[in-house]
Amino acid sequence: MISIVGLGPGDISLVSYGAIEALRNSKYVYLRTEKHPVIDKLREITDFESLDYFYEENDSFDDVYKNISEFIIEKAKKEDVVYAIPGHPRVAERTVGMIENLAKENNIDVEVIASMSFVDAMFEALSFDPSNGFRLVDAFEMKTSYIDTDINLIITQVYDEFIASEVKLYLMERYDDEQEVYIVRGAGIKGEEFIKKIRLCELDWSENEFDYLTSLYIPKSESKKYSTVHDLELIMKTLRSPEGCDWDKKQTHESLKNSVIEEAYELYNAIENDDIDEMIEELGDVLLQVIFHCQIGKEEGWFDLNEVSDGICTKLINRHPHIFGDADINREEFEKTWEEIKKKEKDESTITEGIKRIPIYLPALMKAEKVQHKAALVGFDWDNINDVFLKVEEEYTEVKDAYNMDFTKFLQEKYPEKYDEIMKINNSDIILEKIKEENTELLDEYHRIKIQYIKEEVGDLLFSIVNLARFLKVDTTEALNSTIDKFINRFGYVESKIIDMDKNFDEMSLEEMDEFWNESKKLEK
Repeated sequence: MISIVGLGPGDISLVSYGAIEALRNSKYVYLRTEKHPVIDKLREITDFESLDYFYEENDSFDDVYKNISEFIIEKAKKEDVVYAIPGHPRVAERTVGMIENLAKENNIDVEVIASMSFVDAMFEALSFDPSNGFRLVDAFEMKTSYIDTDINLIITQVYDEFIASEVKLYLMERYDDEQEVYIVRGAGIKGEEFIKKIRLCELDWSENEFDYLTSLYIPKSESKKYSTVHDLELIMKTLRSPEGCDWDKKQTHESLKNSVIEEAYELYNAIENDDIDEMIEELGDVLLQVIFHCQIGKEEGWFDLNEVSDGICTKLINRHPHIFGDADINREEFEKTWEEIKKKEKDESTITEGIKRIPIYLPALMKAEKVQHKAALVGFDWDNINDVFLKVEEEYTEVKDAYNMDFTKFLQEKYPEKYDEIMKINNSDIILEKIKEENTELLDEYHRIKIQYIKEEVGDLLFSIVNLARFLKVDTTEALNSTIDKFINRFGYVESKIIDMDKNFDEMSLEEMDEFWNESKKLEK
Protein backbone atom coordinates (compact mmCIF):
# COMPACT_ATOMS: atom_id res chain seq x y z
CA MET A 1 0.00 0.00 0.00
CA ILE A 2 1.13 3.53 -0.84
CA SER A 3 -0.54 6.37 1.06
CA ILE A 4 0.02 9.68 -0.69
CA VAL A 5 -0.62 12.53 1.76
CA GLY A 6 -0.74 16.26 1.30
CA LEU A 7 1.12 18.53 3.69
CA GLY A 8 -1.01 21.60 2.98
CA PRO A 9 0.16 25.04 1.85
CA GLY A 10 2.56 25.63 4.76
CA ASP A 11 0.75 25.85 8.10
CA ILE A 12 0.35 22.71 10.22
CA SER A 13 -3.24 23.70 11.05
CA LEU A 14 -4.11 23.26 7.36
CA VAL A 15 -2.90 19.64 7.20
CA SER A 16 -5.90 17.29 7.37
CA TYR A 17 -6.54 14.99 10.32
CA GLY A 18 -6.33 11.96 8.00
CA ALA A 19 -2.92 13.05 6.74
CA ILE A 20 -1.63 13.57 10.30
CA GLU A 21 -2.84 10.10 11.34
CA ALA A 22 -1.23 8.44 8.31
CA LEU A 23 2.09 10.15 9.04
CA ARG A 24 1.93 9.30 12.74
CA ASN A 25 1.08 5.62 12.25
CA SER A 26 3.47 4.77 9.41
CA LYS A 27 6.91 3.28 9.90
CA TYR A 28 8.14 4.30 6.44
CA VAL A 29 7.53 7.96 5.50
CA TYR A 30 9.17 9.61 2.50
CA LEU A 31 9.01 13.34 1.76
CA ARG A 32 9.47 14.57 -1.78
CA THR A 33 11.17 17.63 -0.29
CA GLU A 34 12.00 19.11 3.09
CA LYS A 35 11.55 22.62 1.65
CA HIS A 36 8.23 23.19 3.37
CA PRO A 37 7.30 25.25 6.45
CA VAL A 38 5.62 22.34 8.32
CA ILE A 39 8.84 20.29 8.51
CA ASP A 40 9.72 21.28 12.10
CA LYS A 41 6.23 20.38 13.32
CA LEU A 42 6.37 17.19 11.27
CA ARG A 43 9.47 16.02 13.13
CA GLU A 44 7.37 15.98 16.30
CA ILE A 45 4.86 13.63 14.66
CA THR A 46 6.95 11.08 12.74
CA ASP A 47 10.35 10.05 11.45
CA PHE A 48 10.83 10.51 7.70
CA GLU A 49 13.35 10.30 4.90
CA SER A 50 13.75 13.29 2.56
CA LEU A 51 14.15 12.67 -1.19
CA ASP A 52 15.78 16.04 -1.89
CA TYR A 53 18.95 14.26 -2.99
CA PHE A 54 17.17 13.26 -6.22
CA TYR A 55 17.20 16.95 -7.21
CA GLU A 56 20.98 17.03 -6.83
CA GLU A 57 21.59 13.77 -8.71
CA ASN A 58 19.48 14.54 -11.81
CA ASP A 59 19.77 17.19 -14.51
CA SER A 60 16.07 17.73 -15.25
CA PHE A 61 12.81 17.78 -13.32
CA ASP A 62 11.46 15.05 -15.59
CA ASP A 63 14.25 12.74 -14.42
CA VAL A 64 13.75 13.79 -10.79
CA TYR A 65 10.03 12.96 -10.82
CA LYS A 66 10.54 9.72 -12.74
CA ASN A 67 13.23 8.46 -10.39
CA ILE A 68 11.33 9.47 -7.24
CA SER A 69 8.24 7.64 -8.52
CA GLU A 70 10.23 4.47 -9.28
CA PHE A 71 11.91 4.69 -5.85
CA ILE A 72 8.54 4.82 -4.05
CA ILE A 73 7.25 1.85 -6.07
CA GLU A 74 10.30 -0.25 -5.20
CA LYS A 75 9.84 0.54 -1.50
CA ALA A 76 6.13 -0.28 -1.68
CA LYS A 77 6.90 -3.74 -3.09
CA LYS A 78 8.36 -4.61 0.34
CA GLU A 79 6.23 -2.65 2.85
CA ASP A 80 3.46 -0.10 3.25
CA VAL A 81 4.79 3.41 2.74
CA VAL A 82 3.64 7.01 3.08
CA TYR A 83 4.67 9.47 0.42
CA ALA A 84 4.20 13.09 1.53
CA ILE A 85 4.15 16.08 -0.79
CA PRO A 86 3.50 19.82 -0.29
CA GLY A 87 -0.04 21.11 -0.75
CA HIS A 88 -2.81 18.89 -2.13
CA PRO A 89 -1.80 15.64 -3.89
CA ARG A 90 -4.11 16.39 -6.83
CA VAL A 91 -2.95 19.96 -7.44
CA ALA A 92 0.18 20.60 -9.54
CA GLU A 93 1.94 17.43 -8.36
CA ARG A 94 3.30 15.38 -11.27
CA THR A 95 4.71 12.50 -9.21
CA VAL A 96 1.25 11.47 -7.99
CA GLY A 97 0.00 10.46 -11.43
CA MET A 98 3.29 8.75 -12.24
CA ILE A 99 3.20 6.72 -9.02
CA GLU A 100 -0.44 5.72 -9.58
CA ASN A 101 0.34 4.44 -13.09
CA LEU A 102 3.36 2.46 -11.94
CA ALA A 103 1.42 1.09 -8.96
CA LYS A 104 -1.31 -0.20 -11.24
CA GLU A 105 1.30 -2.04 -13.34
CA ASN A 106 2.73 -3.61 -10.16
CA ASN A 107 -0.60 -4.44 -8.45
CA ILE A 108 0.09 -2.03 -5.58
CA ASP A 109 -2.83 -0.25 -3.88
CA VAL A 110 -2.75 3.54 -3.62
CA GLU A 111 -4.79 5.85 -1.39
CA VAL A 112 -4.69 9.64 -1.58
CA ILE A 113 -5.22 11.62 1.62
CA ALA A 114 -5.86 15.28 0.86
CA SER A 115 -4.98 18.41 2.77
CA MET A 116 -5.71 22.03 1.94
CA SER A 117 -4.17 23.16 -1.35
CA PHE A 118 -1.99 26.23 -1.77
CA VAL A 119 -4.60 27.28 -4.36
CA ASP A 120 -7.26 27.34 -1.62
CA ALA A 121 -4.89 29.43 0.47
CA MET A 122 -4.46 31.86 -2.43
CA PHE A 123 -8.24 32.18 -2.82
CA GLU A 124 -8.43 33.13 0.84
CA ALA A 125 -5.46 35.49 0.75
CA LEU A 126 -6.73 37.34 -2.34
CA SER A 127 -10.42 37.21 -1.39
CA PHE A 128 -10.99 35.55 -4.75
CA ASP A 129 -14.04 33.41 -5.57
CA PRO A 130 -12.88 30.43 -7.70
CA SER A 131 -16.38 30.03 -9.13
CA ASN A 132 -15.55 33.03 -11.33
CA GLY A 133 -13.15 30.71 -13.17
CA PHE A 134 -9.39 30.31 -13.12
CA ARG A 135 -6.57 28.39 -14.81
CA LEU A 136 -3.66 26.79 -12.94
CA VAL A 137 -0.35 26.61 -14.83
CA ASP A 138 3.12 25.41 -13.83
CA ALA A 139 5.79 28.01 -14.66
CA PHE A 140 7.92 25.26 -16.20
CA GLU A 141 5.14 24.25 -18.59
CA MET A 142 3.90 27.67 -19.66
CA LYS A 143 5.27 27.48 -23.19
CA THR A 144 3.15 24.41 -23.90
CA SER A 145 0.04 25.75 -22.13
CA TYR A 146 -2.83 27.74 -23.61
CA ILE A 147 -3.19 31.06 -21.81
CA ASP A 148 -6.73 32.46 -21.94
CA THR A 149 -6.65 36.10 -20.88
CA ASP A 150 -10.42 36.05 -20.37
CA ILE A 151 -10.12 34.03 -17.14
CA ASN A 152 -8.03 34.41 -13.97
CA LEU A 153 -4.63 32.74 -13.98
CA ILE A 154 -2.49 31.21 -11.20
CA ILE A 155 1.13 30.33 -12.00
CA THR A 156 3.02 28.04 -9.63
CA GLN A 157 6.75 27.43 -8.99
CA VAL A 158 7.94 30.99 -9.60
CA TYR A 159 10.77 30.53 -7.15
CA ASP A 160 13.52 32.84 -8.46
CA GLU A 161 14.16 35.97 -10.59
CA PHE A 162 15.20 33.96 -13.65
CA ILE A 163 11.90 32.04 -13.77
CA ALA A 164 10.02 35.30 -13.10
CA SER A 165 11.76 36.87 -16.10
CA GLU A 166 10.89 33.92 -18.36
CA VAL A 167 7.27 34.07 -17.20
CA LYS A 168 7.14 37.83 -17.76
CA LEU A 169 8.40 37.57 -21.37
CA TYR A 170 5.88 34.86 -22.18
CA LEU A 171 2.95 36.70 -20.58
CA MET A 172 3.82 39.99 -22.31
CA GLU A 173 3.02 38.30 -25.63
CA ARG A 174 -0.56 37.92 -24.38
CA TYR A 175 -1.17 40.69 -21.85
CA ASP A 176 -0.67 44.44 -21.83
CA ASP A 177 2.56 45.59 -20.15
CA GLU A 178 0.45 47.38 -17.51
CA GLN A 179 -1.53 44.24 -16.61
CA GLU A 180 -2.03 43.78 -12.84
CA VAL A 181 -0.04 40.90 -11.34
CA TYR A 182 -0.05 39.71 -7.71
CA ILE A 183 3.08 38.11 -6.24
CA VAL A 184 1.83 35.74 -3.52
CA ARG A 185 4.37 34.17 -1.18
CA GLY A 186 3.64 31.85 1.76
CA ALA A 187 -0.13 31.80 1.20
CA GLY A 188 -1.87 30.23 4.18
CA ILE A 189 1.16 30.43 6.51
CA LYS A 190 0.43 32.59 9.54
CA GLY A 191 2.92 35.41 9.95
CA GLU A 192 4.66 34.70 6.63
CA GLU A 193 1.94 35.43 4.06
CA PHE A 194 3.00 38.17 1.64
CA ILE A 195 1.07 39.74 -1.27
CA LYS A 196 2.40 42.42 -3.61
CA LYS A 197 0.49 44.02 -6.46
CA ILE A 198 2.68 45.12 -9.42
CA ARG A 199 2.52 45.75 -13.16
CA LEU A 200 3.50 42.86 -15.41
CA CYS A 201 6.48 44.82 -16.79
CA GLU A 202 7.85 45.02 -13.22
CA LEU A 203 7.69 41.30 -12.47
CA ASP A 204 11.43 40.56 -12.65
CA TRP A 205 12.61 43.78 -10.96
CA SER A 206 15.28 43.22 -8.33
CA GLU A 207 13.17 44.48 -5.40
CA ASN A 208 10.73 41.60 -5.88
CA GLU A 209 11.54 38.49 -3.85
CA PHE A 210 10.81 34.90 -4.87
CA ASP A 211 11.18 31.52 -3.19
CA TYR A 212 9.77 27.99 -3.40
CA LEU A 213 6.48 29.19 -1.83
CA THR A 214 5.86 31.90 -4.44
CA SER A 215 3.07 31.89 -7.00
CA LEU A 216 1.53 34.53 -9.24
CA TYR A 217 -2.07 35.57 -9.66
CA ILE A 218 -3.12 37.41 -12.85
CA PRO A 219 -6.74 38.64 -12.99
CA LYS A 220 -8.55 38.32 -16.29
CA SER A 221 -7.55 41.06 -18.67
CA GLU A 222 -9.60 44.12 -19.55
CA SER A 223 -7.50 44.80 -22.66
CA LYS A 224 -6.88 41.82 -24.91
CA LYS A 225 -4.05 40.86 -27.24
CA TYR A 226 -5.19 38.55 -30.00
CA SER A 227 -2.17 36.30 -29.91
CA THR A 228 -3.50 32.79 -30.41
CA VAL A 229 -5.29 30.86 -33.13
CA HIS A 230 -8.09 30.30 -30.60
CA ASP A 231 -8.79 34.06 -30.66
CA LEU A 232 -9.20 33.91 -34.43
CA GLU A 233 -11.50 30.88 -34.06
CA LEU A 234 -13.79 32.82 -31.72
CA ILE A 235 -13.90 35.85 -34.03
CA MET A 236 -14.77 33.67 -37.03
CA LYS A 237 -17.44 31.88 -35.00
CA THR A 238 -18.99 35.28 -34.20
CA LEU A 239 -18.84 36.41 -37.84
CA ARG A 240 -20.64 33.21 -38.92
CA SER A 241 -23.24 33.37 -36.13
CA PRO A 242 -26.86 34.48 -36.76
CA GLU A 243 -25.89 37.95 -35.48
CA GLY A 244 -22.71 38.01 -37.57
CA CYS A 245 -21.70 39.40 -40.98
CA ASP A 246 -24.02 38.64 -43.93
CA TRP A 247 -21.08 38.14 -46.30
CA ASP A 248 -19.21 35.75 -43.99
CA LYS A 249 -22.36 33.74 -43.25
CA LYS A 250 -23.05 32.92 -46.90
CA GLN A 251 -19.54 31.68 -47.75
CA THR A 252 -18.90 28.01 -48.56
CA HIS A 253 -15.85 25.84 -49.24
CA GLU A 254 -16.60 26.28 -52.95
CA SER A 255 -16.90 30.09 -52.83
CA LEU A 256 -13.65 30.43 -50.86
CA LYS A 257 -11.42 28.07 -52.86
CA ASN A 258 -9.97 30.80 -55.11
CA SER A 259 -9.25 33.00 -52.09
CA VAL A 260 -6.83 30.39 -50.75
CA ILE A 261 -4.81 30.58 -53.98
CA GLU A 262 -4.98 34.39 -54.08
CA GLU A 263 -3.76 34.77 -50.48
CA ALA A 264 -0.96 32.24 -51.04
CA TYR A 265 0.29 34.23 -54.04
CA GLU A 266 0.13 37.49 -52.09
CA LEU A 267 2.28 35.85 -49.40
CA TYR A 268 4.65 34.66 -52.13
CA ASN A 269 4.90 38.25 -53.35
CA ALA A 270 5.65 39.53 -49.84
CA ILE A 271 8.46 36.98 -49.47
CA GLU A 272 9.85 37.96 -52.87
CA ASN A 273 9.82 41.62 -51.79
CA ASP A 274 11.46 40.72 -48.46
CA ASP A 275 8.75 42.81 -46.79
CA ILE A 276 8.36 41.56 -43.20
CA ASP A 277 5.30 43.70 -42.40
CA GLU A 278 3.59 42.47 -45.56
CA MET A 279 4.54 38.88 -44.71
CA ILE A 280 2.91 39.20 -41.28
CA GLU A 281 -0.27 40.55 -42.88
CA GLU A 282 -0.39 37.94 -45.66
CA LEU A 283 0.36 35.04 -43.29
CA GLY A 284 -2.63 36.27 -41.28
CA ASP A 285 -4.76 36.20 -44.43
CA VAL A 286 -3.64 32.62 -45.20
CA LEU A 287 -4.38 31.59 -41.60
CA LEU A 288 -7.81 33.21 -41.88
CA GLN A 289 -8.61 30.95 -44.83
CA VAL A 290 -7.72 27.87 -42.76
CA ILE A 291 -9.88 28.99 -39.83
CA PHE A 292 -12.73 29.98 -42.20
CA HIS A 293 -12.85 26.50 -43.75
CA CYS A 294 -12.56 24.86 -40.30
CA GLN A 295 -15.52 26.90 -38.99
CA ILE A 296 -17.63 25.90 -42.01
CA GLY A 297 -16.55 22.25 -41.53
CA LYS A 298 -17.52 22.44 -37.86
CA GLU A 299 -20.96 23.89 -38.64
CA GLU A 300 -21.58 21.16 -41.21
CA GLY A 301 -20.45 18.50 -38.74
CA TRP A 302 -17.59 17.16 -40.88
CA PHE A 303 -14.41 18.48 -39.22
CA ASP A 304 -12.96 21.30 -37.13
CA LEU A 305 -9.58 22.89 -36.36
CA ASN A 306 -8.77 20.20 -33.79
CA GLU A 307 -9.10 17.48 -36.42
CA VAL A 308 -7.05 19.47 -38.94
CA SER A 309 -4.34 20.11 -36.35
CA ASP A 310 -4.32 16.46 -35.25
CA GLY A 311 -4.03 15.36 -38.87
CA ILE A 312 -1.01 17.49 -39.73
CA CYS A 313 0.76 16.75 -36.42
CA THR A 314 0.25 13.01 -36.87
CA LYS A 315 1.44 13.22 -40.47
CA LEU A 316 4.61 15.13 -39.54
CA ILE A 317 5.44 12.64 -36.78
CA ASN A 318 4.84 9.66 -39.08
CA ARG A 319 6.94 11.18 -41.86
CA HIS A 320 9.89 11.88 -39.57
CA PRO A 321 10.54 8.49 -37.93
CA HIS A 322 14.21 9.43 -37.52
CA ILE A 323 13.18 12.38 -35.30
CA PHE A 324 10.15 11.03 -33.43
CA GLY A 325 11.11 7.37 -33.55
CA ASP A 326 14.21 5.18 -33.68
CA ALA A 327 14.54 4.88 -37.48
CA ASP A 328 17.99 5.38 -38.97
CA ILE A 329 17.55 7.28 -42.24
CA ASN A 330 20.40 8.39 -44.48
CA ARG A 331 20.06 12.07 -45.48
CA GLU A 332 20.45 11.13 -49.16
CA GLU A 333 17.60 8.62 -48.82
CA PHE A 334 15.29 10.92 -46.85
CA GLU A 335 13.15 12.10 -49.79
CA LYS A 336 12.73 8.56 -51.06
CA THR A 337 11.68 7.40 -47.59
CA TRP A 338 9.29 10.37 -47.37
CA GLU A 339 7.62 9.27 -50.62
CA GLU A 340 7.36 5.66 -49.41
CA ILE A 341 5.65 6.83 -46.21
CA LYS A 342 3.23 8.97 -48.25
CA LYS A 343 2.44 5.97 -50.48
CA LYS A 344 1.62 3.91 -47.41
CA GLU A 345 -0.55 6.70 -45.92
CA LYS A 346 -2.53 7.03 -49.16
CA ASP A 347 -2.74 3.24 -49.63
CA GLU A 348 -1.10 3.54 -53.06
CA SER A 349 0.54 0.58 -54.75
CA THR A 350 2.26 2.39 -57.66
CA ILE A 351 4.39 5.48 -58.23
CA THR A 352 1.95 6.63 -60.92
CA GLU A 353 -0.85 6.92 -58.35
CA GLY A 354 1.29 9.36 -56.38
CA ILE A 355 2.10 11.36 -59.51
CA LYS A 356 -1.60 11.56 -60.42
CA ARG A 357 -2.32 12.86 -56.92
CA ILE A 358 -0.44 16.10 -57.71
CA PRO A 359 -3.20 18.77 -57.91
CA ILE A 360 -4.40 19.38 -61.46
CA TYR A 361 -4.73 23.13 -60.83
CA LEU A 362 -1.18 23.55 -59.54
CA PRO A 363 0.73 26.09 -61.70
CA ALA A 364 2.04 24.16 -64.71
CA LEU A 365 5.74 24.91 -64.13
CA MET A 366 5.49 23.76 -60.52
CA LYS A 367 3.50 20.67 -61.46
CA ALA A 368 6.07 19.70 -64.13
CA GLU A 369 8.87 19.98 -61.55
CA LYS A 370 6.98 17.79 -59.07
CA VAL A 371 6.16 15.12 -61.66
CA GLN A 372 9.78 14.93 -62.84
CA HIS A 373 11.08 14.89 -59.27
CA LYS A 374 8.82 11.98 -58.23
CA ALA A 375 9.92 9.98 -61.28
CA ALA A 376 13.59 10.84 -60.65
CA LEU A 377 13.37 9.51 -57.06
CA VAL A 378 12.88 5.98 -58.43
CA GLY A 379 15.66 6.32 -61.03
CA PHE A 380 13.57 7.36 -64.05
CA ASP A 381 15.83 10.24 -65.06
CA TRP A 382 18.62 11.30 -67.43
CA ASP A 383 22.12 10.17 -66.56
CA ASN A 384 23.75 13.54 -67.29
CA ILE A 385 22.87 17.08 -68.26
CA ASN A 386 24.22 16.77 -71.83
CA ASP A 387 21.36 14.40 -72.63
CA VAL A 388 18.95 17.02 -71.31
CA PHE A 389 20.44 19.71 -73.58
CA LEU A 390 20.04 17.35 -76.56
CA LYS A 391 16.41 16.71 -75.57
CA VAL A 392 15.71 20.46 -75.50
CA GLU A 393 17.20 20.81 -79.00
CA GLU A 394 15.15 17.84 -80.23
CA GLU A 395 11.90 19.28 -78.90
CA TYR A 396 12.72 22.72 -80.36
CA THR A 397 13.19 21.13 -83.79
CA GLU A 398 9.86 19.35 -83.45
CA VAL A 399 8.11 22.64 -82.68
CA LYS A 400 9.54 24.07 -85.91
CA ASP A 401 8.47 20.98 -87.85
CA ALA A 402 4.92 21.27 -86.47
CA TYR A 403 4.79 24.94 -87.43
CA ASN A 404 6.10 24.21 -90.93
CA MET A 405 3.63 21.38 -91.61
CA ASP A 406 1.92 22.40 -94.91
CA PHE A 407 -1.34 21.17 -96.41
CA THR A 408 0.46 18.64 -98.59
CA LYS A 409 2.08 17.00 -95.58
CA PHE A 410 -1.28 17.00 -93.80
CA LEU A 411 -2.88 15.05 -96.66
CA GLN A 412 0.08 12.69 -96.82
CA GLU A 413 -0.23 11.85 -93.12
CA LYS A 414 -4.01 11.85 -92.66
CA TYR A 415 -5.33 10.89 -96.12
CA PRO A 416 -2.51 8.94 -97.82
CA GLU A 417 -4.78 7.40 -100.51
CA LYS A 418 -6.10 10.80 -101.63
CA TYR A 419 -2.55 12.18 -101.56
CA ASP A 420 -1.24 9.34 -103.78
CA GLU A 421 -4.11 9.88 -106.18
CA ILE A 422 -3.34 13.58 -106.56
CA MET A 423 0.37 13.01 -106.97
CA LYS A 424 -0.29 10.82 -110.02
CA ILE A 425 -1.97 13.71 -111.82
CA ASN A 426 -0.15 16.44 -113.67
CA ASN A 427 -0.41 19.88 -112.11
CA SER A 428 -0.92 18.37 -108.65
CA ASP A 429 -0.13 21.73 -107.00
CA ILE A 430 -3.09 23.31 -108.79
CA ILE A 431 -5.36 20.47 -107.69
CA LEU A 432 -4.19 20.85 -104.05
CA GLU A 433 -5.02 24.53 -104.10
CA LYS A 434 -8.40 23.77 -105.60
CA ILE A 435 -9.14 21.21 -102.84
CA LYS A 436 -8.19 23.81 -100.21
CA GLU A 437 -10.53 26.34 -101.79
CA GLU A 438 -13.51 24.03 -102.33
CA ASN A 439 -13.30 21.73 -99.28
CA THR A 440 -13.52 24.07 -96.26
CA GLU A 441 -14.14 21.19 -93.82
CA LEU A 442 -10.87 19.57 -94.87
CA LEU A 443 -9.08 22.91 -94.56
CA ASP A 444 -10.54 23.47 -91.07
CA GLU A 445 -9.31 20.02 -90.04
CA TYR A 446 -5.86 20.87 -91.38
CA HIS A 447 -5.68 24.06 -89.29
CA ARG A 448 -7.05 22.32 -86.19
CA ILE A 449 -4.53 19.47 -86.41
CA LYS A 450 -1.66 21.85 -87.11
CA ILE A 451 -2.53 23.94 -84.04
CA GLN A 452 -2.82 20.75 -81.97
CA TYR A 453 0.59 19.56 -83.16
CA ILE A 454 2.16 22.93 -82.33
CA LYS A 455 0.56 22.93 -78.86
CA GLU A 456 1.78 19.40 -78.13
CA GLU A 457 5.32 20.14 -79.29
CA VAL A 458 5.48 23.46 -77.41
CA GLY A 459 4.34 21.54 -74.29
CA ASP A 460 7.10 18.98 -74.85
CA LEU A 461 9.62 21.81 -75.27
CA LEU A 462 8.51 23.52 -72.05
CA PHE A 463 8.60 20.21 -70.19
CA SER A 464 12.17 19.59 -71.40
CA ILE A 465 13.19 23.13 -70.34
CA VAL A 466 11.75 22.49 -66.87
CA ASN A 467 13.83 19.30 -66.80
CA LEU A 468 16.93 21.31 -67.74
CA ALA A 469 16.20 23.84 -64.99
CA ARG A 470 15.83 20.97 -62.50
CA PHE A 471 19.27 19.65 -63.46
CA LEU A 472 20.70 23.17 -63.13
CA LYS A 473 18.91 23.56 -59.76
CA VAL A 474 17.05 26.65 -61.01
CA ASP A 475 13.54 27.44 -59.76
CA THR A 476 11.56 27.86 -62.98
CA THR A 477 8.91 30.10 -61.41
CA GLU A 478 11.53 32.46 -59.98
CA ALA A 479 13.50 32.44 -63.23
CA LEU A 480 10.44 33.23 -65.36
CA ASN A 481 9.18 35.89 -62.95
CA SER A 482 12.61 37.51 -63.04
CA THR A 483 12.51 37.63 -66.83
CA ILE A 484 8.96 39.03 -66.76
CA ASP A 485 10.06 41.79 -64.39
CA LYS A 486 13.01 42.51 -66.63
CA PHE A 487 10.75 42.74 -69.67
CA ILE A 488 8.36 45.11 -67.87
CA ASN A 489 11.22 47.41 -66.81
CA ARG A 490 12.68 47.50 -70.32
CA PHE A 491 9.28 48.03 -71.92
CA GLY A 492 8.64 50.85 -69.43
CA TYR A 493 11.89 52.49 -70.51
CA VAL A 494 10.91 52.24 -74.20
CA GLU A 495 7.50 53.76 -73.49
CA SER A 496 8.99 56.60 -71.44
CA LYS A 497 11.35 57.48 -74.32
CA ILE A 498 8.43 57.52 -76.78
CA ILE A 499 6.44 59.77 -74.45
CA ASP A 500 9.46 62.11 -74.13
CA MET A 501 9.38 62.41 -77.92
CA ASP A 502 5.69 63.37 -77.70
CA LYS A 503 4.79 60.34 -79.81
CA ASN A 504 2.85 57.08 -79.41
CA PHE A 505 3.68 53.49 -80.37
CA ASP A 506 1.85 53.71 -83.71
CA GLU A 507 4.27 56.43 -84.81
CA MET A 508 7.39 54.43 -84.05
CA SER A 509 9.13 51.85 -86.20
CA LEU A 510 10.23 48.53 -84.73
CA GLU A 511 13.86 49.51 -85.38
CA GLU A 512 13.46 52.73 -83.35
CA MET A 513 11.83 50.90 -80.46
CA ASP A 514 14.52 48.21 -80.59
CA GLU A 515 17.15 50.92 -80.21
CA PHE A 516 15.53 52.13 -77.00
CA TRP A 517 15.28 48.52 -75.84
CA ASN A 518 19.03 48.06 -76.27
CA GLU A 519 19.62 51.32 -74.36
CA SER A 520 17.64 49.96 -71.42
CA LYS A 521 19.75 46.78 -71.44
CA LYS A 522 22.94 48.84 -71.24
CA LEU A 523 21.55 50.82 -68.30
CA GLU A 524 20.96 47.56 -66.39
CA LYS A 525 24.66 46.79 -66.52
